[in-house]
Amino acid sequence: MEKAKSLLVSMLGAVVLQLPTGVLEPEIPRTNPLSPAKVELGRRLYFDKRLSADGTVSCATCHDPQRGFADGRPVAVGIKNQSGARNSPTVLYAGFNEVQFWDGRAASLEEQAKQPLINPVEMGQPSHDAVAAAVNALPDYHDGFNAAFGSPAVNIDRIADAIASFERTLAAFTSPFDRFLAGDKQAISDAAKRGFELFQGKARCVSCHEFNKSFPYFTDNKFHNIGVAMKGNFEQLARAAQAKAGRGTEAEAALAHQPGVEGLGRWIVTRQPKDIGAFKTSGLRNIAVTAPYMHDGSLKTLDEVMDFYNKGGEPNPNLDGGIRPLNLTKDEISDVIAWMQTLTDDGGGANFDSEQLKQLSTKTRAGEIAAAPAP
Repeated sequence: MEKAKSLLVSMLGAVVLQLPTGVLEPEIPRTNPLSPAKVELGRRLYFDKRLSADGTVSCATCHDPQRGFADGRPVAVGIKNQSGARNSPTVLYAGFNEVQFWDGRAASLEEQAKQPLINPVEMGQPSHDAVAAAVNALPDYHDGFNAAFGSPAVNIDRIADAIASFERTLAAFTSPFDRFLAGDKQAISDAAKRGFELFQGKARCVSCHEFNKSFPYFTDNKFHNIGVAMKGNFEQLARAAQAKAGRGTEAEAALAHQPGVEGLGRWIVTRQPKDIGAFKTSGLRNIAVTAPYMHDGSLKTLDEVMDFYNKGGEPNPNLDGGIRPLNLTKDEISDVIAWMQTLTDDGGGANFDSEQLKQLSTKTRAGEIAAAPAP
């Protein structure tokens, strides 16, 4: 891996992400090219609690730089201390996901950014127009929108485009394992090296947490039923949900946050029986600092995760065919965990300033500032 120097800006004003040699660039919509002004605007919006209905919740509340861009809770907590039904995944490397959310109901970061804003148990705004009006009423944003989009006009698409642009820069590639891949064989311990071999072999992790040097995120971007959600009669639940629920973004978001029903997983989007209880394979980068785990945050530690897989998941009619007992020893489990711990980034690298974002998180949480200051 070539040593990254800095976040490059082309002569046309487009941001060029710094990636390790051989890593494929993320797909960025032609309608939303990265630009320094847009990334900066998105950074400010990301930390601003004023986007929520009562001024208490920002994107960073559930995706906190201090907590690996997750929140350390089993499930997200929104306005009025309402608990959601799903765990907040990290947004680190989210720009490389094929789809967003545990059930894949958003096709892009732009679409993902819109949904929490109007979810009643997250940021709670009554509509996207209300979000735009709230931002438009803040004079300190007018120059930012003008710089990013050529006019100070505010609408939900511009808000989402800016937040998504900022999130696409959250890719560090500064972990010990990255240094190992780049040729530094002393970057990880012997235990971690054994763990990586187990990951690719006996532990069978790579079956779903796919890895290659051009796409090193440890996910197949597919959906699997491993049994975590199977705590009731899901076929009956699916029939009941099908009968009363409509289709479309709002209906899917409502089902995803309805306790019990949320466990239907990918079915909420496809309405296909084969997808009952199936959830997206999460990436493994920074996995050691983003506990608890699974879509419902039900597994508190990596030891619990490994024990769950080692026993072969939770039997159910829709269990993925690749899930089976692994017969790993305690020492082998320890080695796999030692390897996963090497996937923790050491700072933001060339693409973002990790310490600056942590400081912004601290100050906005404490109420010292309402949002990131304008440059």
